[in-house]
Amino acid sequence: MTTNLDLAALPPVPPTPLSYQRRIQAIQEIHTGCEVFRDAGGPVTEVSIAPRRLMPPFVIVTSPRGARDVLTATFPTVDRDFPFMTEQRELNGGSLLNFPHESWIGRRRLLQPVFTKQRLSRLSEQMYEIAAQCATSWRDRTEVDLDRDGRRITMRVLGRSIMAFEPDQDTDALVEPMRRISGYIAARGRAPLKLPRWVPTPARRNALAFNEFAHGLAADILRSCRADPDRDAPLVRAMIEATDPTTGRPMSDDDICHELVIFLASGLETTATTLAYALWALGRHPEVQERVAAEAHAVEEAVFIADPRGQLPYTTMVVQEALRLGGPTPAIMRVARTDMEVDGHHVASGSQLVVGVYALHRDPRLWTDPLTFDPSRFDAENAAHIDRWQYLPFGGGPRSCIGEHFALTAAVLELAAVVRQVEIGATTHTFPVTAPLTIVPDGPIHAAIRPRRASPDRQGTL
Repeated sequence: MTTNLDLAALPPVPPTPLSYQRRIQAIQEIHTGCEVFRDAGGPVTEVSIAPRRLMPPFVIVTSPRGARDVLTATFPTVDRDFPFMTEQRELNGGSLLNFPHESWIGRRRLLQPVFTKQRLSRLSEQMYEIAAQCATSWRDRTEVDLDRDGRRITMRVLGRSIMAFEPDQDTDALVEPMRRISGYIAARGRAPLKLPRWVPTPARRNALAFNEFAHGLAADILRSCRADPDRDAPLVRAMIEATDPTTGRPMSDDDICHELVIFLASGLETTATTLAYALWALGRHPEVQERVAAEAHAVEEAVFIADPRGQLPYTTMVVQEALRLGGPTPAIMRVARTDMEVDGHHVASGSQLVVGVYALHRDPRLWTDPLTFDPSRFDAENAAHIDRWQYLPFGGGPRSCIGEHFALTAAVLELAAVVRQVEIGATTHTFPVTAPLTIVPDGPIHAAIRPRRASPDRQGTL
């Protein structure tokens, strides 16, 4: 443990040498911006945008050691009341994602049993069947938009297997407002000076309208589950039944609705973006795609559904590599609540800590040919040499993503379902992205498709 005396002996975080204009540009695009800050100022660098009284400086962290120092630090050294999280909590309601420590610890304790591997593994068959039905419909087409159509698959997997509702055919009515609201939250989180929340700007009105719509959907789902005990909605049912192990208190209906809205929004974008990137990468690498297809056909569906990541190890490696290069997390943010050490530097209390996940995942000092899509990085031999803190698709430390197992399982099953049905041919050389809060495709990702001929090794179906 570093003492106050030890901290005083550490060098301060060096300021970025970038001009003010370049700083503003990089902060606006935080995923690539962290790379810019890293290359200009090193793996730990301080970025000031405004006087400290208006906005504390950002400390950009892009080294594994620095990521470990930030993400394993616990309250009261750090907290998660970063401006983005505060703005989201004020708009969407408090949840496991955005609570500061005092509220988060009880909610995490309450929800942890909801996300056990045993509970979620019972959903695998249903998730695969839904994804396979959607993928079968692709066989009659010659082109898909991997962003839009990947979202449709993921929305159905989430909606029907988790919450027992049938989403509309066109998920754009839900997704596009989500992305606009993410941009609104991010803009307010970055701004040194903000208009009061009561000012009815167009962006604020749109955000409030979507929040009302999303919470209305969640409330309808919850009422239906309470009215029909046989309604199959595993996540909702688990939240209804959950009680705090210390107090014995259940979650209120408002608490459940807040969690459902955030889970739907974050789960949809993160899993759908990973699926879209994985399919695009397979379209660019036919040899990898054929290996995934061969693996999916070599095992009976019932067998790999029971243990997707165990029975489909290469497909899992493809998803892991997709999470490295096309994963949805641009950065992880904390606020230093005391002076602390980060990668050998003295970070002042109040600093806004930004762990650049996108930059870590693409750092040539950490990865060989970092921009090359290579699933073999995650085979047993190579994975043994990957530092735990250079690969952070689900974060790390006590506030890592509670839905990691669910998200990985869903992505593997969705990928296997699609590749068993169709062959993907990428028609673009790039996968453009933007990052209002999470990384999402920046426009359509078109791909050519054709029905896949059944493998002679295919052994059976459900």
